Amino acid sequence: MYNSLARAELIAVLTAVTGDEPRVMTVRGGEALPSGPFEVSHRSLQGGLREWIEQQTGHPVGYLEQLYTFADRDRATEGDRAISISYLGLVREQAAPGAGRPGWHGWYGYFPWEDHRSGPPACLEAITARLGEWAQQGSIRREHRQRRVDFSFGLNGMNWNEDLVLQRYELMYEAGLVSEAGAEVTAGRAMFADHRRILATGIARLRAKIKYRPVVFELMPESFTLLQLQRCVEALAGLTLHKPNFRRLIDQQNLIEETGEMASETGGRPAKLFRYRHAVLEERALSGTKLPLSRN
Repeated sequence: MYNSLARAELIAVLTAVTGDEPRVMTVRGGEALPSGPFEVSHRSLQGGLREWIEQQTGHPVGYLEQLYTFADRDRATEGDRAISISYLGLVREQAAPGAGRPGWHGWYGYFPWEDHRSGPPACLEAITARLGEWAQQGSIRREHRQRRVDFSFGLNGMNWNEDLVLQRYELMYEAGLVSEAGAEVTAGRAMFADHRRILATGIARLRAKIKYRPVVFELMPESFTLLQLQRCVEALAGLTLHKPNFRRLIDQQNLIEETGEMASETGGRPAKLFRYRHAVLEERALSGTKLPLSRN
């Protein structure tokens, strides 16, 4: 048991939202996520991960939760199965002076088909066309393949579901449409080994979680306007939200309170500044908290 843990790899999906864009901390010039081996000297998995993140990126870590453990046979090297224990971290972006060539990169550089804030992205039509061709290949399971494509990408009467990030990526992998599966030309930037798959898992988790837990406030400054809050949620979801519905639900949830100060938003119009009500953590522990993802 201890030997297995000693060989385990810890990987962090460290996320921030800066300039209305969701970003992820990377190393190796954007090709990989921060990672390192779990040592028996570490007091805990999270302690080991925090140590590796700060060593590689120089970035402090606040909110952290375990994401998933990847232990597929195709991750094995030299006959020894590789185990990766991934974590999702939420931070406010800072410069990263670490030794691992750290840097922040936008989510949608790796997954351009996931950003629908300005409508379906240009690359999506080509992707779904190629997936349609793949679905018709072979003599069996054609209908099953097409149903998976329709469900994952919101085609033929299905609705786009922003939470299905991992399903879409794995479907593209299975169809040989991403570089990690050997494709020569694909949409989106590739990553080392299965790090893009792990990033997709982190994005999917966060998109789902912001609907029932107030974790979005981990990404916000101490004070913010309602427009800044809405744009942060939109950036994470990759969708444009209905402004009146968003503000109505925020009011109903009693998540925030006024600071008594004002800020000038685009165009110079003054707007009230708000802060997160930390007491809401206790109040919502049992009932949950929803953030609106109502589309325009």
